Parts: sequence; C-alpha cells; structure tokens
Amino acid sequence: MTASHLLVLATGGTIAGRAGSATARSYLPGQIDIAELLARVAPLVPGCTLRGRQLAAIGSEDITTALWRLLWEGCTAAMDDPLVDGVIITHGTDTAEETAMLLDLTLPTTKPVVLVGAMRPSDAVGSDGLRNFVNAVQVAGDAAAAGRGVLLVMGDKVLAARDARKARTSSLDAFRGYPRDGVALVTPHSLDWFGAPWAVDRPARYGFPERFPRVPVLYAHAQMDAAAVTALARDAAGVVLAGVGEGNAPQDVRRCLAGLARAGVVVVRSSRVDEGAVERDERDEADGFVAARTLGPAKARIVLQVLLASGVRDPAGVQRAFDAC
Repeated sequence: MTASHLLVLATGGTIAGRAGSATARSYLPGQIDIAELLARVAPLVPGCTLRGRQLAAIGSEDITTALWRLLWEGCTAAMDDPLVDGVIITHGTDTAEETAMLLDLTLPTTKPVVLVGAMRPSDAVGSDGLRNFVNAVQVAGDAAAAGRGVLLVMGDKVLAARDARKARTSSLDAFRGYPRDGVALVTPHSLDWFGAPWAVDRPARYGFPERFPRVPVLYAHAQMDAAAVTALARDAAGVVLAGVGEGNAPQDVRRCLAGLARAGVVVVRSSRVDEGAVERDERDEADGFVAARTLGPAKARIVLQVLLASGVRDPAGVQRAFDAC
C-alpha cells in the first residue's frame, strides 16, 4: 500500500451502522462516528494518514441536495490541497450510484475519489464494512486510481461511477457494473487494475447545479394509462421513463409524453430492465425523446438534472451528452 494522506468524508450508512445484536435483521445506519471508524481502520493501513470529516449520519435513502453540495465542496477543496492525495466517501449503498454519478460529472479526475459502503452493520455476523474500508484506502491511496473518474469499492470489486449499480437488496455481492463490470479487483493486500486510466486530467464536465430541476422517474407497467404521466410530470422540467423492455411504454403513455416534449419538457427513455441498452430509434425523432443508452433510470435522472441546470435543454444536445457519458 502506497503511503498517502487521505480525506474521509462520512455520511453514515450501513458501514457506520449498529444493530445491537450480531444476528438482528434490523439496524440503525450512521451510528458510528467517523473518528471511531478511523480508529478501527488506522492500524490496518500502516503508512496512510486518514483525516475524517463527519458531514451526516443518515441512511442514503435520505440523501439531500444540500449534502451532495457538501460532498462536492469537500472533494473540490481536496483537489486543490497539496496535502491530500485522495478522497474516500463513506456512504449508504441505496443511492451510492447516484451520488457517484453526480460527482463524476462535476469533479475533475486529478485525484482519486472513492465511495465505499457496507451491506451489513458493524456488529453483525460477517460484517463487511471494515474490509471494504481498507480496500477503499488501497484504491484511494494508489496514484493509478486518478484519471478514472469517481469510483465505488464494494465486495473486493472496484466499479466506475458510470457503470456501478446496486443489483441485489442484501447480499454482500450487491453491486454490479454495466456495460463494464469491475475495473479492478482489490483486497487488503492487493490491487489489480484492468487497463489504463481512461480520463487522465479530465476537467469537470459540468458545473455543480445551483438548484436541481424537478425530474421524476415514471415507472412503466402493464395496463398503465396516461393519467400516471399527467400526475407525475406536473411542474417537471424533465421526465425519465423507466420503460418496459427496451424503454417502451403503452401507446397512450407514449403519446402523452410526446405532448410534454412538445411543450418543452425533456423526456428520456430508459429501461426498468437490469441490463441492456436503450438505443435511439426513428420514433424518438418524431416524439422529441432522448435515449438513455446504457444508463439506468436513477443515473439517467442525475445526468438530466445536471444537463438542465447547465442550460442544455434541446433534445439533440441532451442526446449528444448522453451519448458521451
């Protein structure tokens, strides 16, 4: 492990959770202060200096745009601090992929930024938090981690923000990547990268939003009608369709979404299916829709919010941005 100085921004989550019993099913996230967590980790990472800041103590289902801003500000300051080699963010797993995607779009790639969480609280049988944290130190302390954008470390796997998603509710191997799976394998004593960095010295692609436009996700299902669109899309700047199959929806729903697009609401077609691409087709041109390609609904929503906040509103420009993600 390379000697390094790492900043740890703590937000809570299961990695800082306690159940009060080694076999209990329920637990409370964010119960362990970052100082206590670092005291446990420090003896396992000799040569690394860890400095922590407690930003929140929540389950990530309660993430807010205000906390996103604090994370972005902390990472931005670290990029300019010669005494910081990389950043680790402790985070609940439920929305980690959304936070990672947002930071990946709005931070430069000059230093490693690594999100880490756990699937079992600290006092549970077989807790994975300590191992995941030590693995995150391995990654964030490696100079070769720079130029790869924001990364997520879970279950001995390193995933790029663009690819990472939570695919299982509770097992230790809860995270998968698509279209790329892991970009590296990591253990407390090894780190193996699969290929060279792909974004060396890339500046931030977008500014961090001053405000996040309202972009709901519309979940398609059998026997769905247009009333669901009308109710959900009221006052929305954009809508992400979590469509069936390859981003499809009943015809009445599609016609209603096309009407919204004509009125200036940006409509992005994604899929509720776990893996696969939603490619642009001939009807998208007529309806004014954008295809999310390989981004799932949660990350497509983040990308659309950032684009709208940056003034990118025309469907052609939004499609180019999705194509480039």
